[in-house]
Amino acid sequence: MEKNRFDEVKSGVQEIIDFIAQKNAKEANNKLAEVSEELDELLDFAEQDEDLMEISRYQVLLNQLHQRIVGLNGQATESL
Repeated sequence: MEKNRFDEVKSGVQEIIDFIAQKNAKEANNKLAEVSEELDELLDFAEQDEDLMEISRYQVLLNQLHQRIVGLNGQATESL
């Protein structure tokens, strides 16, 4: 599989982290959905075990980032 595709996912994950650092839950959530779609597409065409393992790692990371985003939304509600 093209490493180029994983570079796109990696870049997207970094954008999500940056949005979380800026406490911008809406943009972080939008980017998370976009990166999740990219991963799903990669999963559809993955043929090698290494690719499946890499996709799995990113899925776990996205789940953790999603929890952070949910936490940001909770903080925003509490501060109102």
